[in-house]
This record gives sequence, structure tokens and C-alpha cells, in this order.
Amino acid sequence: MDLDGKKALVFGGTSGIGLSACELLRDSGVEVVAISRDPSKAGENTGIRLEKCDVRDPESLENLFAKEAPFDILISAATGGSRASGPFLKMELSAYQASFDKLWGYTNVVRLGTEHLTEQGSIVLVSGAPARRAKPGQAALASVGGAVEQFSRAIAPEIAPRRINVVSPGVVDTPMFGPESDQRQNMLQAATAKNLIQRAGTPEEVAKAIIFLVENDFVTGTTVEVDGGWILS
Repeated sequence: MDLDGKKALVFGGTSGIGLSACELLRDSGVEVVAISRDPSKAGENTGIRLEKCDVRDPESLENLFAKEAPFDILISAATGGSRASGPFLKMELSAYQASFDKLWGYTNVVRLGTEHLTEQGSIVLVSGAPARRAKPGQAALASVGGAVEQFSRAIAPEIAPRRINVVSPGVVDTPMFGPESDQRQNMLQAATAKNLIQRAGTPEEVAKAIIFLVENDFVTGTTVEVDGGWILS
């Protein structure tokens, strides 16, 4: 896909990986709409239009898609809500179930957005390294990420010639880990100490993989790992 002149909707596009993807798309000549529950998180960002929408609200999604149609690129990095962690046998089942808001958000976006996507359009979702190699305490993350990746593979044949792919990041230095501080950096360092690449990734490094999947017309139904060697560590 030649990006110049295309239009992209990016859910979860006002911070972290989603915002970096918006910036790369904008710099490639794409009309970008960044969407989240709190667009103010994006700050001042010239050339990116902001919209407010909760991916868990189908009616709001339908209205947004109808207003923005047609578009060529559909990306979702929206978490959808909280994500549970810790030992599964001590976890509140409601917290485990709530983690699947990410999956429901993605399925809502794909189900309601694909009909407005151009014929050669591209969809990219974001899962996470625990889907491939879970560590203790990551049962919820692994379950949701695995479901996202299988969902993508299952529907790729249904939506062709449109394409759908997934990017699976490892530990990435984003606001998800709290405000910038020594504690945050120590947490990231500890989390990546045994990885082949012993540091956290940057949002831009993951966003570049998203752009690759958007641009490459010969890739669909697959997952690209940008994890610092997590699954081999």
C-alpha cells in the first residue's frame, strides 16, 4: 500500500504505541484520526485529528465509522480497560473476565469497521508477548493475547482482499508503566534483564512494525513479534 493520500483510523492512538503509529502515518502523508476515551492524552500534535470513542460501545463506534467512512487503514492498540495480573488461583474472576475487554474492543472495531474499509484496506491489531510465552502471573494477558492472534488468523480469509495482521510487543516503555521516574526505569530494567535484548522497547520501534504490516500487501493473517527476544529468553 502506498501510504500517501490514504486515511487511517487509530484506536488507542493518543498515547504510547498507538500515538507513535499515528505520527509515522502522518509523516508518510496519511490523513490520521487518533481515537481514544481520553483524546487529551495526545497533547499538541499537529496534523493528527482527535476523536473520543470507547471501543466497548458499539453504538458510538457505528456512529464514528459512518462519519469517517471510507478509510484505508484501521489500527487498534486500545486496551479497552484494566488488565489483571498475578497468580491465577488468587485472581478475582471478575478481574480476569474484565481483561477480555481488550478482545471485545478489537472484535467490535473489526466487526463494525471493516464494511467501511476500502477494498485493499489493512487492519492491524496489537497483542503481546505473553500470548506466545507466558510468565507466571500472566494468565490473563496470555489468554487475551492468544485470542486476539487466533481471531486475526480466523477472519483473514473472510475479509480478503482486505488484510488483517497483529503486532506482538514485549516490554515497551510507555505511560502504561506510570509517570517517568527512577522506579519506572528500574521496573523496566528488571522486566527485561533476561531478554536477549536487555532493555525495554520504544513505542516507535513497535509502531514501525505496524507500518510494515500496513504497507506490505503480501502479508495477512500473521503476527509479527517486536519483543526484544522475549520468546527465546
